Amino acid sequence: MSVDDVVVAVVVTRQRPDLLAESLAALGGQSRPVQHVVVVDNGPDRETEDVVRASGLPVTYLPSRHNLGGAGGFALGMLTALARGADWVWCADDDGRPADQSVLATLLDCAATHDLAEVSPAVVDKADPTRLAFPLRRGLRWRRTLADFAGMDLLPRYASLFNGALFRADALEVVGVPDYRLFLRGDETEVHRRLVRSGLRFGTCLRAAYLHPEGTDEFLPIAGGRLSAQYPADETKRFFTYRNRGYLMAQPGMRWLFPLELVRFSWFFLARRDLRGLRTWFGLVRQGRRERFTRP
Repeated sequence: MSVDDVVVAVVVTRQRPDLLAESLAALGGQSRPVQHVVVVDNGPDRETEDVVRASGLPVTYLPSRHNLGGAGGFALGMLTALARGADWVWCADDDGRPADQSVLATLLDCAATHDLAEVSPAVVDKADPTRLAFPLRRGLRWRRTLADFAGMDLLPRYASLFNGALFRADALEVVGVPDYRLFLRGDETEVHRRLVRSGLRFGTCLRAAYLHPEGTDEFLPIAGGRLSAQYPADETKRFFTYRNRGYLMAQPGMRWLFPLELVRFSWFFLARRDLRGLRTWFGLVRQGRRERFTRP
């Protein structure tokens, strides 16, 4: 790693100018500056463009008249960053931001120390930064706070993509960019799957934090709270979540999940006496397994 390495940040946004302004301000306030920022706007409007132009950052603004989703947005942004000569690509969303000014410097230091091709910060709850935004299961135990990892510098072979994820440019040559067909939901899991199978070294640096809204409200308890089933309240999100999950469970490295998911969601919907919901879930999973990527 060189002090002259070019870091390009990629932000995907859609009609959330206030949150975007917070994200860009945090990216611009890093002690180790980013050389450039690529903003992909999936719902371009004048207010969002004004926020980007007023950020004071060296920026490439890419308004897309066609909604590319998170997957397509990050794919376009990451390829643009590489085309600009990035040595590192730093991914950010419009509803999250680095927790402090040292996050990028800490991630680069962690990558150098542990020889990582990708490194992510711990993603913590905006409302309570001592808690993880997405609880992590290790063995039979759920870890929900940073204190659960006290004394650890790196959590190897785990990363919550794309919230603050930092990729070395040559890692993307091996792993690739997100699959546009997934649109939203599951694209980060698919890239994580590729990272695991690539043999590249990656992980989560527990000395760096990224603020994000808490993300457990979609996971409803079953079996007395010992298990959970994901059930987004929004019908469109359910469509992409279940269809894309079906696709993922048909891919190498994740096929073992399907029997478990079949039991889990059968239990969930039958306990609610929701046969229609179970049929819909199974139909969407089958659609994903057959790679039928039509949108609702």
